[in-house]
Amino acid sequence: MGQRENVRREGDDPRGSSPSHRQRLRSLLDVRSVAGQVFVLQLALAVLLVVAAVLALVFQAQGATMREARQRSIVGAETFAHAPGTLAAMKSAHPTALLQPQAESARKHSGLGHLVVFRPDGVRRPHPDPRLIGKRVGGGIIEPALHGKRSTTTLNSSLGPAVNTVTPVVDTGHHVVGLVSAGIRPAKADERIAGQLPLVLGSAAGALLLAVAGTALVNRRLRRQMHGLDPATMYRMYDHHHAVLHAVREGVLIVSSDGRLLLANDEARRLLALPADAEENRRPIADLGLEPRLSALLTSGREATDEVHLSGDRLLAVNVRPTAPYGGPAGSAVTLRDTTELRALTGRAAVAQERLRLIHDAGLRIGTTLDVGRTAAELADVAVPRFADVVTVELLEPVLRGDEPESGTTADLRRMAVRGVPPESAIYQVGDVIRFVPGTPMAASLESRRPVLVDDLRRSDTWRRQDLEGTQRVLDARIRSLIAVPLQARGVVLGLANFWRSDHADDFEEEDLSFAEELTARAAISIDNARRYTREHTTAVTLQRSLLPQTLPEQSALEVAHRYLPAQAGVGGDWFDVIPLPGARVALVVGDVVGHGLYAAATMGRLRTAVHNFSALDLPPDELLSHLDELVSHIDTDEARAASREAGGRGGSDSDRARPDAGRTGITGATCLYAIYEPVAGGVTLARAGHPGPAVVHPDGAVTFPEVPVSPPLGLGGSVPVETAELTLPQGSRLVLYTNGLVEDRDRDIGTGLDQLRTVLANGADRTPEQTCAAVLDAMLSEHPSDDIALLVARTHLLGPSRVAKWEVSSDPAAVAPVRAACLRTLESWGLEALEFTTELILSELITNAIRYGAQPIRVRLLHDRALICEVSDGTSASPHLRRAATTDEGGRGLFLVAQFAQRWGTRYTPGGKVIWTEQSLDEGRPERGPDAADDVLDQWDDVPAL
Repeated sequence: MGQRENVRREGDDPRGSSPSHRQRLRSLLDVRSVAGQVFVLQLALAVLLVVAAVLALVFQAQGATMREARQRSIVGAETFAHAPGTLAAMKSAHPTALLQPQAESARKHSGLGHLVVFRPDGVRRPHPDPRLIGKRVGGGIIEPALHGKRSTTTLNSSLGPAVNTVTPVVDTGHHVVGLVSAGIRPAKADERIAGQLPLVLGSAAGALLLAVAGTALVNRRLRRQMHGLDPATMYRMYDHHHAVLHAVREGVLIVSSDGRLLLANDEARRLLALPADAEENRRPIADLGLEPRLSALLTSGREATDEVHLSGDRLLAVNVRPTAPYGGPAGSAVTLRDTTELRALTGRAAVAQERLRLIHDAGLRIGTTLDVGRTAAELADVAVPRFADVVTVELLEPVLRGDEPESGTTADLRRMAVRGVPPESAIYQVGDVIRFVPGTPMAASLESRRPVLVDDLRRSDTWRRQDLEGTQRVLDARIRSLIAVPLQARGVVLGLANFWRSDHADDFEEEDLSFAEELTARAAISIDNARRYTREHTTAVTLQRSLLPQTLPEQSALEVAHRYLPAQAGVGGDWFDVIPLPGARVALVVGDVVGHGLYAAATMGRLRTAVHNFSALDLPPDELLSHLDELVSHIDTDEARAASREAGGRGGSDSDRARPDAGRTGITGATCLYAIYEPVAGGVTLARAGHPGPAVVHPDGAVTFPEVPVSPPLGLGGSVPVETAELTLPQGSRLVLYTNGLVEDRDRDIGTGLDQLRTVLANGADRTPEQTCAAVLDAMLSEHPSDDIALLVARTHLLGPSRVAKWEVSSDPAAVAPVRAACLRTLESWGLEALEFTTELILSELITNAIRYGAQPIRVRLLHDRALICEVSDGTSASPHLRRAATTDEGGRGLFLVAQFAQRWGTRYTPGGKVIWTEQSLDEGRPERGPDAADDVLDQWDDVPAL
């Protein structure tokens, strides 16, 4: 039996081999064992049998000897008495002489002890002992023979017992003439016994060997059946069997394979209420009156582990195991455990464990977002149905705005979540504003900042004060119990959570208050975090919105539409801008600051301001980005130094103070794309620093991504020069600028995003910029964007040739007058006669300065746009400066006059020199400037002599 464990007992071979002959003999001779007792019994029986056999043999031999002696004595006496010559010799005169030789010869040949002949009077005639011849013998021996009868007697002599037969010798007349006595000693019969004794002893030895062999077989069989247990162990097991079986606090049953009860201890009788004769009569389990499921289990023979079954009013944990694999007959061993009280404890432990799991799940499921409404809904989702049948959550109005709420029962709350019932069946819908009536459980909870329990709403009059009709609907819905818990975090009450139970579940109890309070406390922390985030987010959005363009400036070169979408994580640093430039040109800017929050928004504002300032200098895109890169580097360096000083002041480590970037909060990570559109020729000059390139949608619908040399992000450029790209766009082209949040996301690489953008742009060749922005965002905006998105779409317009006038000017001062006259004629053709005087004055001053101080080529250009633009260019880079002329100066007042009569003026440098430009408003409401106005201006200068 492979599964049976061999137990080592006394007398086992220490090396694990079979017992030696000596050990076997000891086990056989051990009278405490069954085999030893059988052996002793068989040995005693064998000895008794041998003794009985020997005694029987002795007695048999003695009887046979005596019978043989008697027979030989009779035969000897009869033979000699009837022998021929005996009668004649008896009657002769000398009987002794005749009979003595014959008698001795007959005695010796027959083996008799003696053969004696007597006369009728008892005198001996022949005798083996001659001394006794003639002597008389007593009459007792020969008396019967005298009467003609033979007699045989047993005599005891000095030599031992002897058998003697006396036979009469009768003549023909039937007269007794003599007597013959033949005797023999039976002592010679012992030789027969000695001859048979070896057979008897051999048989006894064989029987003894058979007894030993039988005992050994019995001993071996018993050891197998006892699994190697020695007698002492068996004694101990037997001694404790009854005590253990009936003292154990578990019920024990042994059930046969045919479903009958073989054994039951006291505990099993008590647990199952078994009848007294159930075990004695081996009654079937089905007849014991047990529960059907339990009875079926006990008779099925299948294994069971801690199956719970009902027995009367008890819950029993039942274990069933088959007995056959362990050497016993087919059947089952059953143990029973009363788990009634344990089940109650287990139920309470299960409730506690379930609540721990609920608290754990609440930590995982509540606060997944930084949205107060979503967090309130998550609290309701977690609590239904594992803690309550219905949950409602209300938050104070200021919490929704991110503000610090005011405490008090009169504050307005807004319902944020309803779970467990259809929202339309609730007294208040999601989004309704509620003000709880003082005295109600909700108002009491808000006022005391403690949870309030209403175990039976049917008996609560204060609860019904809020709304008699609505509360009646709640009771009709079989809601019976309520716990109102304030949502409070960091000492501030944020709202209220109400937990409701119907009559399908147990009513709330006092011990449920602490759990409800702990559950809402976890949710309140998340709601407060969301509130704080809402406040910061609102602040950041406000800051960012204030930093982004509120309205786009008026200009006629581009039709512009824009979109800005913050990331789900919060406000970021993306921005865009449209900046009008002199000469009817327009600058388009798109930038991105890595990160989110207030710092990113503030950084974006700094960069946007810097771009505006650099644009005011009318710098080309490459120079502007170079200056912006240098500015960002200086800002990063200054902030790194400040952070290092702060770390040193706080007692930071030497390594922290030594690192120049310790605590760095610079602008590293900003990108920018800057483009200038010139509407006269339709040219675009672009430069970018780490930013995605633009897309161009041509009037025929073709979409291209022009190659624009990319420079490192701002602050990382160092000495790397910024390169530009020149494009010429036809009328009606769309220039699309964007940040990387549009084309790149967690689940989409930039290549895929650009392909999608190309597809969207190509499908709408006739779209307006507004329609293009909407289509792009509808197609490409992900559900949860991880980065900000800034999108700028500009459709190009060209300034028609009829609105552009150009002249070449020679270096002769006499050339001023013809050009001036041509300009006046052009103004008349444009209908700008009101601007002739000021334009004539401005052009005279600028052309004269160009001839006097500049170099060829000298050109004049008039542009009729939203303003009248006058441009005078020359081949030098020397820039005029507005200054106050001294009293003794003959010149220096021309630019002052230009500044006074022009709305704006400035200098723009070109690769071949410079351009001095002015703008004059076309607004008819503007006071006309003429000679009187000029006199008014000059009168302001006291030291200027009259012209």
